[in-house]
Amino acid sequence: MNAFLKWMEKYFMPFASKIGSQKHLVAIRDGFVAIMPITMVGSIAVLLNVFLRDLPNTWFGPGNKFVESMSQIISINGNVYFGSIVILGIVFTFAFGYNLARSYNVNPVAGGIVAFASVVTCMNQSAIFDFILPNVNLSSLEALRNMGLNVALNSNNDVVLQGVSAWGYIGQGYTSASGLFTCLIVGFLSSMIYIKLMIKKVTIKLPESVPPAVSNAFAAIIPGVVTVYTFGILTQICISTTGLYPNDLIIKWVQEPLLSLSQGFFSVIIILFLVQLLWFFGLHGSNVMAPIIEGVYTPALLKNLEYFTQNGTTQGMPYLWTRGSIDAFAQMGGSGITLGLIIAIFIFSKRDDARAVAKLSAPMGVFNINEPVIFGMPIVLNPVYLIPWLIVPPICGMVAYFFTAIGVIPPVYIQVPWVMPVGLYAFFSTGGSILAAGVALLNVVIATCIWTPFILLANRVKDK
Repeated sequence: MNAFLKWMEKYFMPFASKIGSQKHLVAIRDGFVAIMPITMVGSIAVLLNVFLRDLPNTWFGPGNKFVESMSQIISINGNVYFGSIVILGIVFTFAFGYNLARSYNVNPVAGGIVAFASVVTCMNQSAIFDFILPNVNLSSLEALRNMGLNVALNSNNDVVLQGVSAWGYIGQGYTSASGLFTCLIVGFLSSMIYIKLMIKKVTIKLPESVPPAVSNAFAAIIPGVVTVYTFGILTQICISTTGLYPNDLIIKWVQEPLLSLSQGFFSVIIILFLVQLLWFFGLHGSNVMAPIIEGVYTPALLKNLEYFTQNGTTQGMPYLWTRGSIDAFAQMGGSGITLGLIIAIFIFSKRDDARAVAKLSAPMGVFNINEPVIFGMPIVLNPVYLIPWLIVPPICGMVAYFFTAIGVIPPVYIQVPWVMPVGLYAFFSTGGSILAAGVALLNVVIATCIWTPFILLANRVKDK
């Protein structure tokens, strides 16, 4: 065991520390943290409509009086959703560009704006839609067709002009979670071009008498122009050679394969295991792994949220495992499901020090804060607790993954505050699934059972 710990300290910890402090990865993490307020707002709006519209329609049938009486509130929640989740991708772009520019000590606001503009430059700005022709009767239908127009009748017998194209429309598929990978990739590249030009002083220099706000704005003009034009040219090259915009290419060749890979059983288990391994050596596992967890599983959660908003059901959701699944089923009480550890200590521990730590940690553990346990027991570099610390979250993740895969519980699609107590988190994040809350509580029982033998072992170590 000592040899293993020494090997990990020598080779693994330096590598993990570098990852945890790498500027670009930290900027990704901080970008997702920055957009959490609007993510939460949109999730609250969807959750409210679950209880005001979707569940009542399921229980009492569509068109019931309760839903009708709540129609104004339901519409307000829809407006809030449109102003939060639908624009999440482009808001993240600004936050990411801002944080990355700040890490290089260049104008962060301009960095965020340039990244934002570059992402929009890469978007498909045309739309094709069907247009209902007003005051056109059925007798004119054949005449319109003879003129070469693509017209048809809809279900209401309205004459519809099909395939109308217009410029200046940006679909929400680009601005919402569907476009997050594009926002991440283009935001990164554009920010780095802007940053490098700023560092090399390729800027407009004004006299020192000019106010700093004006001077900083002028300094960003040349880097901003070069960066945005770079992506304008790149966009045109993509259109000319492939017929697709950069956003569409990234979604097809990067985003969809990565999200599919993240849904694999072993991918989920490995992520949970690595978080625990990092924590064992005193590194904040969730923060170090945040670029992967947030960058891959947050888009999955938001895609599920979009699916539910559009279809009104959890059946057929595209992703089984999302960002919220980790907190709902594999981190109750914090990393390692230390709520199970605290329960096991209260029942089986004879050590006064362990019981004292458990008493102090229990109130915070209910709300998923477990640093007192990690550093108070301690868990860090303690070989007695290594095995349960590493295996509890992966095992509980396996249980939740299994129940989700066979359809017993719906996938997580609503983001709720991470301090939500065990059971309640799973209940709200799945749109009110009682079975999901039951699986979360079952995982606490499983965690307690796994922790128990090692609490008994710790008693013997103390006795000796």
